[in-house]
Amino acid sequence: MPVEVTWWGHATATVRDSGVTVLTDPLLVRRMAHLRRRRGLLPPPSAALADVVLVSHLHADHLHLGSLAMLAPGTRVVVPRGALRAVPRLRRLASVLRFHEVVAGECVTERGVTVRAVPAAHDGRRMPYGPHRAEALGYVVEGAARTYFAGDTGLFDGMAEAVGTVDVALLPVGGWGPWLGEEHLDAERAAQALVRLRPRTAVPVHYGTFWPIGMDAVRPHEFHAPGDEFLRKAGALAPGVTVHRLTHGESVTLEAA
Repeated sequence: MPVEVTWWGHATATVRDSGVTVLTDPLLVRRMAHLRRRRGLLPPPSAALADVVLVSHLHADHLHLGSLAMLAPGTRVVVPRGALRAVPRLRRLASVLRFHEVVAGECVTERGVTVRAVPAAHDGRRMPYGPHRAEALGYVVEGAARTYFAGDTGLFDGMAEAVGTVDVALLPVGGWGPWLGEEHLDAERAAQALVRLRPRTAVPVHYGTFWPIGMDAVRPHEFHAPGDEFLRKAGALAPGVTVHRLTHGESVTLEAA
């Protein structure tokens, strides 16, 4: 059975596997704080329709309250354990949405498709300062295929063992500036992740969508280039992996192994 991946921009993607629709880190707006959508049309209302929604960590561009409010009542939303305690406004949605808090190693199943939480090397706090109340996570969607959504992460020891065998990897390749820090993947480190994970297919995400207001003329290549750079570096480091560099709103259908 084929698996379909649609990239809506930033870390937001839809994975359709075995009749189940999974939406990752929904950010479905034109503007968030100082960030403005600079590429791609606003995702259509249908982008908010999902059986399961995955939230990787508490940063506002991944756990976006306004976008979660667009979900249909009763939608299952998987979040890191401690999220409801750490983000009081999230609790207001608990009467409408079905939240499941998980830690790495735990699973949620929806109509035969299993979502397994895996570790991530990233500061998952809601604000830049304050207590660590919820760890950042990645997820592996296991149906006809095994699709890894990394959320935000750096490379870490034991990454391949923690994630396991995967067919498709959705990897972040960019951010907001020239230096992302060790707790992110840029194009080079994302290509190195392919060497460790050895998926059949990769889709770069988390680049080329939002950019700080007023920064359009400052180092614009940092906004535009990561997708193509990842394609080049993946070809050099992991030539056995097929990379699909999607445009905003574009889908790719992949045959499961």
